[in-house]
Amino acid sequence: MEKVTTQTIRQMKKNGKKITMLTAYDYSMAALLDQVGVDILLVGDSLGMVVLGYETTLPVTMDEMLHHTRAVARAVKRAMVVGDMPFMSYQVSSEQALENAGRFLKEADAHAVKLEGGAEIYDTVRKLVASGIPVMGHLGLTPQSIHQLGGYGVQGKEDETARKMIQDARALADAGIFSLVLECVPVALAKKITETISVPTIGIGAGIHCDGQVLVTHDLLGIFEKFIPRFVKRYAELNKPIKDAVTEFIEEVRAGKFPGAEHSFEE
Repeated sequence: MEKVTTQTIRQMKKNGKKITMLTAYDYSMAALLDQVGVDILLVGDSLGMVVLGYETTLPVTMDEMLHHTRAVARAVKRAMVVGDMPFMSYQVSSEQALENAGRFLKEADAHAVKLEGGAEIYDTVRKLVASGIPVMGHLGLTPQSIHQLGGYGVQGKEDETARKMIQDARALADAGIFSLVLECVPVALAKKITETISVPTIGIGAGIHCDGQVLVTHDLLGIFEKFIPRFVKRYAELNKPIKDAVTEFIEEVRAGKFPGAEHSFEE
């Protein structure tokens, strides 16, 4: 089983082989996803919403991210593990970013980190890459800037914002990122960026032309019920069988049917 590395991801773009990425926040799920061959496991700050119950990703802390990244890393044998740098863990200074990014690799066994932002984080990305820390970029809908963006809408619809996103993608590629997430971006713009830069693009709500695709695993499996983004395809609806199984457990316990003799120990 060959380990997925930054070079693997870059080569996949060159070979025209699509990249797959899913989120993982715990050992058991990470092991399952790794076993079936997902290329990249992103320990996303989306855990704040789908695991911790926050309204946005903004409250997520470094300690929470490191805790979950460690759990995922313990399970993985093949996939690349990318830790999402939380809000205000890299924006203050390049030195702060380097220290926190280093913690993902040193303390949590991540293989890379992900940062949101464009040309404004150019120097930060260069510093991390120069220090041996692989960086995944993120443009388009950047959830850590949700209050500035004014909502979870599609980004880059106007000519000016589209041009800026292309410029940002070029800047990030020049700074040394090994891949770029494009979230909630018009199909034509995502295609243009994918063709413009040598770095692989991974889309989420950005159409078919990206070099890969990512989804939040809880969305893909139909576990997260709070809202369903338009770009999500739910490959399963696990809410119902989970609820049905737990309901049956409750009923059997209350009726004295569980545990049975086969689940008990005799002296």
